[in-house]
Amino acid sequence: MKRKKVLFVCLGNICRSPLAEAIFKHKIKGTVLEQRVEADSCGTSNYHIGSSPDHRTIANAEKNGVAISHAGRQLCNADFSDYDYILAMDNSNHQNILRVEGSKGYEAKVQLMRNFDPHGKGHEVPDPYYGGEAGFQEVFDILDRSMGVFIEELKKDLA
Repeated sequence: MKRKKVLFVCLGNICRSPLAEAIFKHKIKGTVLEQRVEADSCGTSNYHIGSSPDHRTIANAEKNGVAISHAGRQLCNADFSDYDYILAMDNSNHQNILRVEGSKGYEAKVQLMRNFDPHGKGHEVPDPYYGGEAGFQEVFDILDRSMGVFIEELKKDLA
């Protein structure tokens, strides 16, 4: 049985996308999806290749009971054929993803993460990098509720 693959994408791959990946893995842990779905995250930029998530992202994830561990990487051409879902955190990420040469023919795989948010369909996941703790908690809350809906859609796709 072919595994599904999900890729979460933000700008630098140190705040939003690694948190989305961690929340996703936390939510599917111990379920049948854990064996059927693989997840990763990356950035559209090369600013933080090899870096751990931002210390505030790690602190926020831990505060919310979610383990997070990741080494930053940049989106590459192979990701478009390798992943079934490519979820962008904001419109700028979405546009930058579609500018990558390898995206041609795979545009339908690329969606905004908040398309799965029952409280903000089509909106962006704000970048908390220049803000304080409240911004990181807001991002966690948005990703947490969006992930629940995304996982339900994923289950339908796997049925």
